[in-house]
This record gives sequence, C-alpha cells and structure tokens, in this order.
Amino acid sequence: MRFVRRDQITVDYYRRLYRDVGEQWHWADRAKWSDERLAAHFARSDIRIWDCLVDGETAGFFELEQHPEDGSVEISYFGLLETFFGSGIGKAMLTRAAEEAWALLPTRVWLHTCTLDSPHALPNYMARGFDAVRTEKYLIQVP
Repeated sequence: MRFVRRDQITVDYYRRLYRDVGEQWHWADRAKWSDERLAAHFARSDIRIWDCLVDGETAGFFELEQHPEDGSVEISYFGLLETFFGSGIGKAMLTRAAEEAWALLPTRVWLHTCTLDSPHALPNYMARGFDAVRTEKYLIQVP
C-alpha cells in the first residue's frame, strides 16, 4: 500500500474516484459540480487529495481542506472502494489522513459522517482518536 498526493488531479480522474468510492453511500454533491468548478477547487492551495494504492490499484482516497478562518483541517472526503472492505486498509488510510492533516499544524482536525456511510465508519473514526462532537438530524431523499 502506498499513498500518492494528487496535486495535478484531473477532473475525469477525480470524478471516477468520487463515483467509485461514493456511489453506494449516495455521495451526490460533487457530482453536480461543473468541470470548471471542480478544476477551480483542485487549484486551491488549501485542498489536498491523496490516492491510496494497493499493488498499483486505487483502493480509496481522502481529501483534506484547510480552513484558514479557524485554522482547522477538514477531512472532507474519505472512502474505500468496496473490493477493499474488510482488509484493514481503511484503518491505515484514516491514520494516514489524520497524520497528513496534523502535519499542516491545524488548530483541530475534523470530519463528518452520517447514517448513509458504512456502519464501520464511525467506529473507525473513534478508534483513530476522533470524538463525536455534535449530532444533527435531518431527512434527505435518496434515489
């Protein structure tokens, strides 16, 4: 397993990652973004995208976003492809995501999850040192 920072990620490559990882969890917000909006997002210096490769094959990815207004770093996207579930890669990938986030010297590192995520997501986050800070309830329509 190795991690590759995708500083020059293309829109097509990102769309594939986003779809392959997030489709089963109903990720939809970035799918609605135009190519121009995605490219502008990737060009920002406060965005970092990491690809997790296992034997040269993408196993998942994570995206970090620095928030200068409060000095925090958000793990804005994090996920594995289904073929890698149960392999322990998610644990290693989250550890690396947190290490990369803390290396930016933030005031805090944070992320979101929801009941549409894998049932293993929250326990993985908690096992890696994250704490539940807030719970919100709202309904959405999923296809």
